[in-house]
Amino acid sequence: MKTLLTAAALSLIAATGAFADPVFGTWQTTKDDNGNYGRINVSACGSKICGVLTNSFDSSGKAFKSENQGRKLIWDMVNTGGGNYAKGKAYSPDRDKTYNGKLKLSGNKLTVQGCVLGVCRDGGTWSRVN
Repeated sequence: MKTLLTAAALSLIAATGAFADPVFGTWQTTKDDNGNYGRINVSACGSKICGVLTNSFDSSGKAFKSENQGRKLIWDMVNTGGGNYAKGKAYSPDRDKTYNGKLKLSGNKLTVQGCVLGVCRDGGTWSRVN
């Protein structure tokens, strides 16, 4: 009986990992208008996907404490298939604006775009850290 329960628990743990979205992980952003960049942890937020700024770096690569660390920079994203994510929001700290966000996953690259009132901004292509 003990073996059966252990096997069932291991199966549940393995099945949970199988449902992890391919976009989950840590991503390094491109440099913003000020030359700063960050690391974003993308994970599940309930049934949707969000990304939180975990680390900030200046243009020389030196870490610093940003007022935006811990803040969601992407949220309410939904996997729409084919490496596409939409229906969520993206916040740009350097412009202090929130956009209707879109993401496109291709291997270890994540292209970020945001639009507001018909004006779209390229958020760059992020690289997977892990």
